[in-house]
Order: sequence, then structure tokens, then C-alpha cells
Amino acid sequence: MHTVVVDHPLVAHKLTTLRDERTDSPTFRLLVDELVTLLAYEATREVRVEPHPIVTPVAPMTGTKLTSPTPLVVPILRAGLGMLDGMMRLVPTGEVGFLGMARNEETLEAVTYAERLPGDLTGRQCYVLDPMLATGGTLAAAIRFLVDRGADHITCVVLLAAPEGLANLEAGLAGVEVPVTVVTAALDERLNDKGYIVPGLGDAGDRLYGLAH
Repeated sequence: MHTVVVDHPLVAHKLTTLRDERTDSPTFRLLVDELVTLLAYEATREVRVEPHPIVTPVAPMTGTKLTSPTPLVVPILRAGLGMLDGMMRLVPTGEVGFLGMARNEETLEAVTYAERLPGDLTGRQCYVLDPMLATGGTLAAAIRFLVDRGADHITCVVLLAAPEGLANLEAGLAGVEVPVTVVTAALDERLNDKGYIVPGLGDAGDRLYGLAH
């Protein structure tokens, strides 16, 4: 497993405002959208492409285009939906699948409650969107779900990660031979006793959409 912490002044600036408890939901959603677009630039560094001949107004040339099948973008419901537009801005020809997973607040284990994905993901690159890599259980379960369907290259885009989450994710992917990369805006200090990232930004779903579950 490979981890990339995106070190860029604009990323740090937007993330600081996201963390601020005074930031309201409309502003929070806008900043998540902008921040994910910046992260997506790094996350798609290894997206698969192929030569594509074209003719410019001056001369013929061989350019580049995304291979087929195009990447599959998979937001984890519900909070991952807030990251979807920012990701699709960079890969508008990608397809979208949905995976509903929730963390049991007592066991901290991920539970799958819904999915809308192709039955066969053989040869597909997948980009998993989830704001917080806290305990790592949700992402590990999501990755295994996609690998079982045939995905052969997975990149997870997260806003924040905790060291414990990265360690648990790597342990949870033991035996998975598919390349996995985690791209994040920051690696925070730790988890608290409730499984929240410190200093973090609170519950991303609640801050995106309000308190109703």
C-alpha cells in the first residue's frame, strides 16, 4: 500500500477552513468540492491512457486519451457523495458506482447496507471517495468488495487520515495483491477514544449535510 500526502499551499489553506468549527455547511461543501479536485490531480497520476491520433489546425499528431473501460469512481455513502463532483470534474468520462457503508459506533466495524456497482470490474481502475480514514475498517471493506468484483487498481481519495487508520487499513488488506494507493490532504495526529481523528474536522457527513441520518 502506498500513501501520498499532498503538500500544496492551496490544499493546506482550504483544509484549514474545513477544520474550523465556525465554517457553515454551504461553505464546507464548496471547499470539499474544491479540495477534492486538487487531490484528484495527484490521485489520477497513474490513470491508464493510450495514444490517440488527432489533427490540430496546424498538423497531425499523436496525443493521449483515457483507455477503455474508463475509471470507476466509487463514493462511499453518505459522506463520499460530497466528494463526487470534485472528482468528476477531472474525469468526466468516468463511470460512477455507489457503495453504502456505515461504521458501527460500538464495534467500529464497517457494515455494508447498499451497493450499486457493475457485477464485473475486471480490468477496472477504481477511485474510492471517503472523507475520513479514521479506523480504516470502512475503506478496507470497500477495497475488498471491489477486488472481489475484479478491480485491479484502487486509489482512495480522503481528506484526512489518522496513523492508526493507515496501519489498520494495511493490515486489513493482507493478502490483497491489487495495488492500493491512499491520497490524502493531511496525516493527522491520532484517533481519540471514540474513533474520531484528532485534530480532525468533526463528522464530515454531518458537516456536509446536517445532523439527519
